[in-house]
Amino acid sequence: MDGQFNDISATVEADRAHVWHHLFQHAALDSRDPRILVEGKGMTVWDQNGRDYLDAVSGGVWTVNVGYGRESIANAVRDQLLKMNYFAGSAGTIPAAQFAARLVEKTPGLSRVFFANSGSEANEKAFKMVRQIAHKHHGGKKWKILYRERDYHGTSLGAMAACGQEQRRDQYGPFPDGFVAVPHCLEYRAQWDDEDYGLRAANAIEEVILREGPDTVGAICLEPITAGGGVITPPAGYWERVQEICTKYDILIHMDEVVCGMGRTGEWFGYQHYGIKPDFVTTAKGLASGYAAISCLITTEDVFEKFRSDPDDPMSHFRDISTFGGCTAGPAAALENMRIIEDENLLANTNAMGDLLMDRLMELKDKHAVVGDVRGKGLFCGLELVADRATKEPLDETLVEGVVGACDAEGVIIGKTSRSFKGFNNTLCLSPALIVGPSEITRITETIDRALAQLSA
Repeated sequence: MDGQFNDISATVEADRAHVWHHLFQHAALDSRDPRILVEGKGMTVWDQNGRDYLDAVSGGVWTVNVGYGRESIANAVRDQLLKMNYFAGSAGTIPAAQFAARLVEKTPGLSRVFFANSGSEANEKAFKMVRQIAHKHHGGKKWKILYRERDYHGTSLGAMAACGQEQRRDQYGPFPDGFVAVPHCLEYRAQWDDEDYGLRAANAIEEVILREGPDTVGAICLEPITAGGGVITPPAGYWERVQEICTKYDILIHMDEVVCGMGRTGEWFGYQHYGIKPDFVTTAKGLASGYAAISCLITTEDVFEKFRSDPDDPMSHFRDISTFGGCTAGPAAALENMRIIEDENLLANTNAMGDLLMDRLMELKDKHAVVGDVRGKGLFCGLELVADRATKEPLDETLVEGVVGACDAEGVIIGKTSRSFKGFNNTLCLSPALIVGPSEITRITETIDRALAQLSA
């Protein structure tokens, strides 16, 4: 049977006939072939026609942090699978124990790791823990979970209930009760005229807590830097005030590090830039750079102990399982991924190349009036495009797609906010692998420069 796929055209037709692609309108394939990516090395990928592309978004969704073709990760996974490939998470395995120990070294104050296989699933685990803590320790109260406008936490119905992007939620309701939105903190599109915007945006969270009743709110789930919602870096003073508010009202802090984790922002985790002391950290994508499926919920000993409070009660423990959280490929790959980041000094490279990338993007802003705002930290940057700088009218989404398409035509893959906010899908997204060098930064930004120039041609 494999022989029929020796001809790449057979693979293309099999894909067209049988594969349901993610986030994709298949009517587009009525007039063109699907893109089949057949090989990757470093930051370059090749399609079925032999054409190469520089990947400036690490696998399309902020994942391949250490680049393609890492033989040592593939070997680590192979060796582990031959020795012990899987056992349910009710028992331990060597790579899971070893990676958990390494992971908590990078997250001081946290001590326990629950393994799963996707960011959505990791976030669901945290939501379920909050709900169970409410029943076990708060008489059923403190069950509500706050989330922020423009943030995104996954594809399951629970994660969708905590989604601050209306187009992603559209057509999937009704959602579970108890998920409550708080205002976004994008200063470029400020909701208030206050001079201290960061403080005002954080105080808006307290207003929601007081409206809902502090005794009903158990946790708040936030991205340290909003990713798909437009690469939103927090304003000065924001996180310090959020921490104060959550401490005041005994609200658990859940940092969604699915995108920012494993070095993307120049620290091991994004929250570590801001002095936050989280109760939950969820992480996935770059955890193993896409070489195996893995996600983790990392939490404190205090949270862990809340589920050991009554050993004689068969309902007292966290009654949850992730089937493929027991696969050893994930932690084996993650261990080697972490070693590469350390041994190749990729956090330092992320900071250096992130500064260079930001400088080049600011030059594009100076050159092109269509660039309204440049935001980011480390190798995680966004350009918000506008039709008019004075009014900040968002650039039409089809024109933004045209910029992405023009870059693609030159062999550079970039991203954009997509199907998230009606009228505000206008941010270009860049997240090159942590191995990126000056020449790749130059190629990426020069390609965007030419694509933006086409808008005014």
